[in-house]
Formats: sequence, structure tokens, C-alpha cells
Amino acid sequence: MKIGHIELANSLFVAPMAGVTDRPFRQLCRRLGAGYAVSEMVTSRRDLWTSLKTSRRANHDGEVAPIAVQIAGTDAQMMAAAAAYNIDRGAQIIDINMGCPAKKVCNKWAGSALMQDEPLALAIIEAVVAACAPRNVPVTLKMRTGWCQTERNAVALARAAEGVGVAMVAVHGRTREQGYKGAAEYDTVAAVKAQLRIPVVANGDIDSPRKAREVLQATGADAIMIGRAAQGRPWIFREIAHFLATGEQLDAPEVGEAKRWLLEHLDDHYGLYGEFAGVRSARKHIGWAVRALPGGEAFRAAMNRLESCDAQVRAVTDWFDELADTHRLLPAPSPAANEDFIEQQA
Repeated sequence: MKIGHIELANSLFVAPMAGVTDRPFRQLCRRLGAGYAVSEMVTSRRDLWTSLKTSRRANHDGEVAPIAVQIAGTDAQMMAAAAAYNIDRGAQIIDINMGCPAKKVCNKWAGSALMQDEPLALAIIEAVVAACAPRNVPVTLKMRTGWCQTERNAVALARAAEGVGVAMVAVHGRTREQGYKGAAEYDTVAAVKAQLRIPVVANGDIDSPRKAREVLQATGADAIMIGRAAQGRPWIFREIAHFLATGEQLDAPEVGEAKRWLLEHLDDHYGLYGEFAGVRSARKHIGWAVRALPGGEAFRAAMNRLESCDAQVRAVTDWFDELADTHRLLPAPSPAANEDFIEQQA
């Protein structure tokens, strides 16, 4: 699997998710089997580049190559400048966001709203490619199937993007109108793949090794991209890799392994965000890790009241140690709890 001239470890990708795929989370997923991870989106607004939020998103200290940064915006020259800015700070691949369905993004005509204006979308792609080509940096595109059910233009836009030099296209199998509701469809992904020579990535509702295999077979995609299913379960990538290679399901991780991974993640997380912001932003990651486990909801509620990193670490350690007294392997998540979680995320 290659993106332009850059060879990847495998075809299992971590999706860019705002507020989630920061450097610590990307590094954790890479250690647990993902071959590629894209940063949460960085704004193209120059006046925000020096903000604390953007500087954290542009932090790649110790990150394993290739470093991929997603940029978002509505002005072609601003997007080109943002690409150059991030390349100067270590980006080796630039991804253009035309897939985010969030209202605060689409109301400014960025993200998936750009799919409604193909000339503007193409002008942005051309400008970013022109900025990246002299630096030998491939450009990729993340998109949806279209704006709504009656305006699904992913095939046309993907073909145009390939024509002006995009090196890879990822397609989430929903329209912007759907958000994360309903089921992802893969016929559009297959149609995009049939029309393009560059790699195509399938995204949306891939939450198990079997589903990963089914989506690859149904679409002919070159890779799969996983977002929400990796929240609290970053080892899904090694599970999928093992299943695709052998046809066998891996056992669940040992409770002690899951505890170690989460504590390592927390240490990295606190290092990036500091005490005040770190303890608060870590709550969601801890909550995802325990949400569907025995006693997980009660623990999450108690943990959310803790105000220091040390207290969080002690609580997580004690809770997993208590779980290990009755379970060697991580218990299977409750289906009902998972359904509730997906509904909350939508």
C-alpha cells in the first residue's frame, strides 16, 4: 500500500477525528497495528495557527512516519498556505477535509459542504497539490458520498481530484445529511474504486474483523479507515490484521495489557495537554475504554469527578486491577452498551 511514493506498513488506517486523533491517540493506534493515521483537522486560518489548540494539533514530537495532517478551509490560497505551514512542521502527507459533517464546519462552507460547490472544491485541491508537489508531499482527499441522498457526487469529484494530482481518496459511505445516523453504504465506495487508478479507502461502520473483510470484498478498496470503533478499543487494528492474514479471531487482550496501554496513553496525553486540560480531555478516552465493561458506567461517573492526573491514574490502575481479579481476558463488551455509545456519538 502506497500513497504516492510513500509506502505504508499495512492498509489499516486511523480516521481523522476532531478532538480524538491527537498525537498520543495516533501513536497508540500505530503501536497496536494501524499502518497509517491522519491528524485531526488543522484550520487554514493563519490567525489561529499560533493558538494553543492548533499548536497541539500540529505537534508531531516522536511520531512515527509517515506524518499525515488534515487541513480544512474554504479558500484555495489559504489552504495552500496551510499545507506549506504544516509541511514546514513535519507533515509528509497533506489530507484535505471534505468529509466533516459538523454544523460548525459546514455552516462556514468547509468540510463536506464543499461537495456542494465542485468548482471551489476542485480549485482548493489544485492549489494544495501545487503547493505540495515541489516538496514531494502527496495530497489525499477525505470525502463523503455527497451532500444528501439526491446529491451524491463522490464519483465525479473523486475523478476530478485524481485528474489534478490527488494521490489517494477516502470515502465515508454516508452523505453529509446523514451525519453518523443510519447505516453506511459501500456501493458508492465501490463505484469510486472502479473509476480511479489511485488508491481508494473505505470508511464508515467498520467495527470488527469480519466487517473489515466484508467491506474490502464488497468495495475492492485498497484500504479501510476506522474511526469510532477505535475509541476505547485501539487494538482493533491488530485484531483485523490477524483476521485478514489467518481467518482466525484473536483472543481479547488480557486485562493487564489493556491497563498498560491505557496508562501509557494517559502518560503521553498528560505530557501534551498538561495537568488542567489533560485530566479533563482524558476523561473521554477513559470512558470509552470502560464504557461497556462490568461496572464501567459507575466507574466512569466517579472518575469524571477527579481533578488531578495522579488521581486519575490511581483510579484507573485500581479499577483494572480489581477487574483482573475476576477476568484474565478483557470481557466482551455489552452489545446494548455499544449501541447506546454509537447513538450518543451520532
